[in-house]
Amino acid sequence: MTIYRLFDDPVFPDPEEADPDGLLAVGGDLSQQRLITAYSRGIFPWYAEGSPILWWSPDPRLVLFPNRLHVPSSLKRTLNSARFSFTLDQAFRQVIRGCSRATRPGQDSTWILPEMVHAYEALHALGIAHSAEAWLDGKLAGGIYGVALGGVFFGESMFHAAPDASKALFVTLVRWLGARGCKLIDCQQTTAHLLRFGAQEISRKEFLRQLADGLDSNTLAGGWNIEGVS
Repeated sequence: MTIYRLFDDPVFPDPEEADPDGLLAVGGDLSQQRLITAYSRGIFPWYAEGSPILWWSPDPRLVLFPNRLHVPSSLKRTLNSARFSFTLDQAFRQVIRGCSRATRPGQDSTWILPEMVHAYEALHALGIAHSAEAWLDGKLAGGIYGVALGGVFFGESMFHAAPDASKALFVTLVRWLGARGCKLIDCQQTTAHLLRFGAQEISRKEFLRQLADGLDSNTLAGGWNIEGVS
């Protein structure tokens, strides 16, 4: 299986040529144009400190269709209690840094390196990368960030500083996106946590088909506002 090396032009090989683990290409940069091109082709960067930039297109791919969201009963009680308040695009810098500091099972270090932070902050300035925030007693209790293109939201990472904060925020964000025509949420890699919310694995081929359909929709760009969520 060939792993491609990227150079200056923001182009990618066919994602179907990725190796069995999903690794497609090495190198390139994290410019706005390259990142937008990557996401539009079902490819995302993921690498560790000291490594070149690695570009991935896994098979299978974990996705969530907003109309198939499952909310566990215990979380419904949390949401109904109004314990948390929620916002969108109010603290992108805090959220991405919170995600970069979060500890994760099986990971000794973060993949959200300083250059990744700066790259996604640049996408946020373009109105393409977005954050969702959960607040408790005026303090940031959880956050999610990702990229929106067409009718697709590419979830990148989430963190919590209070129990159930990121779970309640995730449900709120999915509902908000679904109400605004989002067709597909890309969860990238399979976790038991996301499966509990109704996420499902689909083949890369099916993901690329769903992605192409979603990209035909208008992008919900600019600053997002939580008002109107149900």
